[in-house]
Amino acid sequence: MQEVDLTQLQKKVRRIEIVSNRLVNEKVAGAYHSVFKGQGIEFEEVRPYIIGDDIRSIDWNVTARAGEPHIKRYREEREMTVFFVVDLSGSCQFGTQGEFKSELMAEICAVMALAAIANNDQVGMLMVTDRLEKVVPPRKGRRHVLRLVRDVLDPELAGFGTDLALALDHLRHVLHRKSVVFVISDFLTDQYERALAIASRRHDVIAIAVEDPFEQQLPRAGLIEIIDSETGQPGIIDTSHRPLRMAFERGWNERRERRKAMCRRLEIDLIELSTEVPYEGELVQFFRRRSRRILRRS
Repeated sequence: MQEVDLTQLQKKVRRIEIVSNRLVNEKVAGAYHSVFKGQGIEFEEVRPYIIGDDIRSIDWNVTARAGEPHIKRYREEREMTVFFVVDLSGSCQFGTQGEFKSELMAEICAVMALAAIANNDQVGMLMVTDRLEKVVPPRKGRRHVLRLVRDVLDPELAGFGTDLALALDHLRHVLHRKSVVFVISDFLTDQYERALAIASRRHDVIAIAVEDPFEQQLPRAGLIEIIDSETGQPGIIDTSHRPLRMAFERGWNERRERRKAMCRRLEIDLIELSTEVPYEGELVQFFRRRSRRILRRS
């Protein structure tokens, strides 16, 4: 994993804050408000009936006891909880396009979290490798968001592998009402579909897959030494061997298609991002797709 000194970390956090603020203000804040709704209505009070009130709101039990008409009043329960499940396994501490996948994950957390607090929602996070690394309870405020960004950029990790099922199963101990859950990972793991399905039945789950082009296609560089970032196992591969490159690319495409099919099956939104391509366009497309779907259902 990369080492980040304090000065470098502060610069990265500040850069992410500036970029995220611009994106939130220009493109995300309004879209966020329109596609992520509160959890319905909440009882506020019973009061005497006033001419002009909707008679359908009359509370007949209170009216009978009081001897005069009373109505129930409700207010929209707008506040939500937005929660990030962030995979910080060894494979996420990798990148060939100027930034690590984990750095891109931190930027996505910043954008969505800043949009959430601008909407008066609270934000929390769970960081996972092959164990639960850290749980940050949901809170509000810009300083809280920047703390989440710092935690993703410079985590203190005990594990290197990936266990998304462990993180998703733990949500029931952290979230006690329906929330918006962003699962941010490279999804280079298996055996998490059941846990994802259970989480999606209770929460509004969005999967964000973060990738690097090196994972899709091997460069022609002859013999290269590699180290598995999650197991530490070394190896040597011949990237000039065409069948190897084809098998590598085919394996990546098959994994990607399985992930897409799983999300369709579970009716989970999927956003695919790459360290090679600016992410703003993909986020805007996500909000547009979701907005169109909401309009079709209304």
